Amino acid sequence: MVLVSRNAAGTLFVGGALSLTLGSLLYPAVLGVQKVHSAPERVIATPATGPLTEADRDFVVEVRSAGLWEYPVGQMALRKGTTKAVRTAGEHLIDGRASLDAASREVAGRLDITLPNRPSPQQRGFVATLKADTGKKFDTDMVTLLRAVDGQALSTIASVRTTTRNSLVRALADRANDTDLDHLTVLEKTGLVDFGQVLPQETTAPTLPAQDMTPPPPAATQPQVVLTPQATSTLSPSPSVR
Repeated sequence: MVLVSRNAAGTLFVGGALSLTLGSLLYPAVLGVQKVHSAPERVIATPATGPLTEADRDFVVEVRSAGLWEYPVGQMALRKGTTKAVRTAGEHLIDGRASLDAASREVAGRLDITLPNRPSPQQRGFVATLKADTGKKFDTDMVTLLRAVDGQALSTIASVRTTTRNSLVRALADRANDTDLDHLTVLEKTGLVDFGQVLPQETTAPTLPAQDMTPPPPAATQPQVVLTPQATSTLSPSPSVR
């Protein structure tokens, strides 16, 4: 994962518009995830579900981290979206991220992976900026931001899906791929995607764990976990496990 100046953290817009180029957007950096080591293929555990590499671990963390800020943005879209298409995108964000969060938390528990409980500084900056937006500006900024992030996520998901030897991580990648494709579809259907706008990078790692938590989703939106049907999803604090 790429390291850049911490001064960029929390900065999303310059003059109210997303800047830089799409080629500079690195999904793990946007998520606020920072690698602990420099050897992503290094095996760090050998559970019954298959060898676990550093890249596998980072991916599970990334899925959780994405939900900590995209879920609240989906809620904002329901309240502030000025068109039905934007509000529909918000519904998909809420449902998809809640389901992925549940799956990532179960995988983390079974593989002894510590998850973040708080969005990174840049992620909080994204949410704060969108909170301040109103009207059509909110619609455009929200769609452009989420489309860029989820679009870049697909390359990370594909890499993990094709290289992991752990069956739990592979199943999570399958679910993440389906969810991100769904989000891209509904975002593009709004007609507001600005393909020339992108995001800055950041390097601040998530806090593991933290006291400032994202509120859990309403009970009505809590889907069943894919990997363990008996569990339900919440964007609530996960236990600190190592």
